[in-house]
Amino acid sequence: MMDFVRIATELFIGFVALFAMTQLLGKTQITQITPFDFISALVLGELVGNALYDQEVGVDKIVFSLTLWGILIFVMETITQKWKSTRSFLEGRPSIVIHKGNINMKELKKSKLDIYQLQHLLRSKGAFSMKEVEYAILETDGSVSVLKKQPYASPTNEELKIAPKKTRLPVSIISDGEILVDNLQEFHLTEQWLLLELKKQGFHTPSDIVYAEWQEGEPIFLMPYAKGETKS
Repeated sequence: MMDFVRIATELFIGFVALFAMTQLLGKTQITQITPFDFISALVLGELVGNALYDQEVGVDKIVFSLTLWGILIFVMETITQKWKSTRSFLEGRPSIVIHKGNINMKELKKSKLDIYQLQHLLRSKGAFSMKEVEYAILETDGSVSVLKKQPYASPTNEELKIAPKKTRLPVSIISDGEILVDNLQEFHLTEQWLLLELKKQGFHTPSDIVYAEWQEGEPIFLMPYAKGETKS
């Protein structure tokens, strides 16, 4: 019984410490993850995971290890923010892997990429042929940014001489049969209005809808459940 209490206590402390650390270090740990950030996340998980099953490691050692590791990461983040010259060394730098339509093999090899991997990254950005690409930049998080050649680039409204329209944000208002009340309230919409709009399109209850989206000036976009499907 005591083992369960010890594990529960250490797990709770580890959870709180990891949560506090992610809040302190910021969202870049997830949204702009670099190879070092990835390793850092693994180490943090290992510190807690291994400690749970080692009876000689107490809560104090878990907190100490997490705190020390967190301080080291925080110091490194602070250094890269204050001294720009350290960023390329500590965080890496973007690499131009395609320059003026030509593959930069030197940068490609330095980044440990081959042609097939580069093609995969380009396809993920909608470039299915090398001939479409004028520039491709390999970012520090492993993604690629693509600038297509003019004949393959999407035309802008200015180029097509189309009058600009006001940009309006689409808002999810139903998800998996449930009304997203917070989203309705944020845009001063009501559930009564939503139910009325559903009836206009032949539906009587939100539970018939897997997803609904509202955009100012546009009719509601609805995706009903397929016949025989139900809300999960």
